[in-house]
Amino acid sequence: MGMDAYMKLKLRAVGTSTGIVLPKETLQRMNVKQGDTLFAVETPDGYLLTPYDPELERQLAIGREVMKEHRDTLRALAK
Repeated sequence: MGMDAYMKLKLRAVGTSTGIVLPKETLQRMNVKQGDTLFAVETPDGYLLTPYDPELERQLAIGREVMKEHRDTLRALAK
């Protein structure tokens, strides 16, 4: 899908809440299935719907930085 591609999604009542129906093709492209969790991340252009937890990504980035800074120490501890 290019930047000009879009998908029209229908909002539906689900009990006292509102849900979005995602077509099967969309679920396959996002590599998710019923019961998985999606995250709505606010961006300057609107919301990004993603299966990737932004908090986990932030924590992993911090961990990578720590491992990079202390590479020699971690290598010595691994022996």
